[in-house]
Amino acid sequence: MIDPDDTAALLIQALPFIRRYTGKTIVVKVGGLPMTDPDRARSLAKDVLLLHSVGIRPVLVHGGGPQIDEQMKRNGLVPEFRNGLRVTDAETLDIVRMVLVGKINRELVGAVNALEPLAIGVAGEDGRLLEAEPLDPALGFVGTVTQVRARLLHALLDDGLIPIVSTVGAGIDGQPYNVNADDAARAIAVAMQAEKIIYLTGAPGLLADPADPASLIAELTAADARRRIADASVTGGMIPKLTSCVEAVEGGVGSAVMLDGCAEHSLLIELFTEKGEGTMVFVPPANGDAIAR
Repeated sequence: MIDPDDTAALLIQALPFIRRYTGKTIVVKVGGLPMTDPDRARSLAKDVLLLHSVGIRPVLVHGGGPQIDEQMKRNGLVPEFRNGLRVTDAETLDIVRMVLVGKINRELVGAVNALEPLAIGVAGEDGRLLEAEPLDPALGFVGTVTQVRARLLHALLDDGLIPIVSTVGAGIDGQPYNVNADDAARAIAVAMQAEKIIYLTGAPGLLADPADPASLIAELTAADARRRIADASVTGGMIPKLTSCVEAVEGGVGSAVMLDGCAEHSLLIELFTEKGEGTMVFVPPANGDAIAR
């Protein structure tokens, strides 16, 4: 049990960070891997409720890659990816909608509401919250976000609710599209002019050597990140994640952080301590000032 004096000291240390983020929008993208553990989902729910309780405006955006893969295999289908994006035919799209909207979204909403009834699930295709268009004919029904109804999310936050968004978008004709969750979170963060976007992944962040967890890159500029993508030192599913980070900060978001969503309370450590977690991507200020973690 933590000593009361230690508890008080921790709260005092967290106070400057709470003040910094109070009233600010923080977009948290939750990857599918952390959500395969029900205990982790409950822990995340507690963390998000704490953010809400101190006046931060959290928006959760979730994917569900491992769960979609599992359901596809049950249906006798073999997942196919190109540059980290899932090839999505009509049958795969049905599975994506079922898993993201009907299962994972409900589980996350339920995890929060079991503690306090503040979460509300929103599908990206509802009211065209995430308006999308086809990304590449070779990918099938994979869309890229062209517009976000940010006012809807702000209205939910203003009403004291915590939006949890599943990333199935819709075209202007109502056609659903599978939208990469990293890209959807980026689009939402930019549209809402969020203070920070945090990607909770199954990895500790960007590693200089993917085989060495100790090679974590703590910080890099958007320009450095683009160079790493261009020279192919970043591969697979890290490509859309790092690209989303870059586009988020170039679009006006204060900073973007990738961190281990499977680690206990990594979200709180990132926001409320000087240590921080994972990899932060940022655009250096024109005046040369340092970016606060």
